[in-house]
Amino acid sequence: MATGAEVLGMLRPKGGWVITGDDFSGIQWISCDPLNQKEFEDGFPAYDAWKAEQDAAKAAEKAALLNRLGITAEEAKLLLS
Repeated sequence: MATGAEVLGMLRPKGGWVITGDDFSGIQWISCDPLNQKEFEDGFPAYDAWKAEQDAAKAAEKAALLNRLGITAEEAKLLLS
């Protein structure tokens, strides 16, 4: 289950907010357009699919880079250690 901070990070990725806990009442809007409570609550069930999409895109970018370099993930780890 997503946290309130993760949901806000998805919905307002540039920040401008602070949250205490996972409730809408714990959000302070500092320098971004505020969400309403429904938008915030609807973000919890949407987060897992969004996160999976982000992770898949990152994995594809990593695979493409390794392919362009002509090395495996294990070889890249050796280079970075």
